[in-house]
Amino acid sequence: MENTTAVSAVSAPAPAQEHSQDSCTSSRSSVTLNVHGGAPSVPITPKITDLEKGQLQKGLEQSSEDEIVPAATKGKEMDGIEVTLEGMEDPLNWSLFRKWLIVFVICVGGFCVTFCSSAGGSTYDGLEDSFGISMEIAILTISMYIEGLGVGPLLLGPMSEFFGRNNVYLISFVCFLLLNLPVAFANNAAVHLIFRFLTGFSGAAFMSVAGGTVSDLFASRDVGHPMAVYTASPFLGPVGGPLIAGFINQNTDWRWTYYVVLIWVVVQIVMMVVLVPETYRPVLLKRKAQRLRKETGDNRYYAPMERMKKSILRTVATSCYTPFNILLHEPMAFLLNLWTSLLLGILYLFFNAFPIVFRDGHGFSLQESGLTFIGIGIGIVFGTSTQFYIWGPIFQRQWVKYNGPPPPEVHLFIGMAGAITVPISLFWFAFTTYPSVHWIVPILASVPFGCGAIWVFTSVFTFLVTTYRPVAASALASNSFMRSAFAAIFPLFSTYMYGRLGTVGASALLAGLTTLMAPLPFIFYKYGPRLRQRSRFSHKY
Repeated sequence: MENTTAVSAVSAPAPAQEHSQDSCTSSRSSVTLNVHGGAPSVPITPKITDLEKGQLQKGLEQSSEDEIVPAATKGKEMDGIEVTLEGMEDPLNWSLFRKWLIVFVICVGGFCVTFCSSAGGSTYDGLEDSFGISMEIAILTISMYIEGLGVGPLLLGPMSEFFGRNNVYLISFVCFLLLNLPVAFANNAAVHLIFRFLTGFSGAAFMSVAGGTVSDLFASRDVGHPMAVYTASPFLGPVGGPLIAGFINQNTDWRWTYYVVLIWVVVQIVMMVVLVPETYRPVLLKRKAQRLRKETGDNRYYAPMERMKKSILRTVATSCYTPFNILLHEPMAFLLNLWTSLLLGILYLFFNAFPIVFRDGHGFSLQESGLTFIGIGIGIVFGTSTQFYIWGPIFQRQWVKYNGPPPPEVHLFIGMAGAITVPISLFWFAFTTYPSVHWIVPILASVPFGCGAIWVFTSVFTFLVTTYRPVAASALASNSFMRSAFAAIFPLFSTYMYGRLGTVGASALLAGLTTLMAPLPFIFYKYGPRLRQRSRFSHKY
């Protein structure tokens, strides 16, 4: 379910994206957070500070091997003509229909990437028969993929700053297509599992920048609704995995799970090429400057991106180092990350627990067992829909109250609702897993879990971005990496835990852990301002 929910499923805009100190400043950029390994994105409108202007001026005057512009042209460029986007060149001015069509294609892509994470859960029996492996090894087909989703954004997340959204999309999905071929046609378990990790890694590139496209298309005050819709897609993907793959694996060979994925990815690539243009403003400005120089022969035209010193290696190093620095020095970020990691771990644990409850306890078939995840899916859809008639209006009123962006603690309201809903749902599920209880009851119990989980993720993602504004991308990356680690590990011990504690005891244990986490949004709502003042990374309001 990453690297990637308003990510804010709220209407309030999020603040500035983290850039490495030498990264180019744009008039509009985004921080992405993939739910599994990257990061759904939040809109940002950074400003060039006086210090940055001074650094820019100094950089143009001094000779440096890192500068993009040849020294011979520097004098001319100081009197250059900075290009701007006008009219329909600006994605913000595109028609509402075109914007939502792009959002739809992006959502389908996010659903596809995360669908592959859980779809492998229905292939366990086939993998055991084909490769002669144990159930414990077969479970790695999920864990390895999720690890790829978690690691990918650290290395691939900054790529759109250099190459644009569309190039990342196309390269990501072409690699995703090619790397899924060995997964589908593998003749031994080692090849299958290695390429499952690599497909997760390549899919993470898409997840790392997809939310950024949404924030490119809509103004800050309008981005809440489309971002909420996008946010739901990576969460619904894992739910749809066993639902669809269950029918495939009961009626044909396990390899058809990945044949379907291959066909889907080809269609997705065509949709991306035909329907999704470049939306990243710095790249659009650069392309316009290049076109004008070519058409007019006047080399004075330039885009801000062309005048900035920018090192890919340094940006990637910052992307890898800063998230762990935040985890080590920010207790508030660590505890909130731990909370969301626990919830995602529980979701992926359910891909092994639900078959125990419903196949062993109620005699469901493989495809019927997949259908039991509909309850969580309904909860996610309902939780997302509340953005339009509950949380969106609440945050709009907060904007009016504060005459601008409200303090980060306001975003914890929705987390408080999720903190209460999730434990109730899990306790309800735990004590209705007896075979004597009708199967519909535990499925109904999973509905509030899906709803509460999406509320918690939305709250935490938005709070992290607004609290750690100077390093927002790294704050989200720290969350994504930690969540993916939990999601990869939990399925590995789920069978043993349910076998030792039983369905009631194991599920009640999970409910108890979420109960321990429930006070966090209430505590940080009260003490958050004081903690932010002492933080080395937090934006000072």
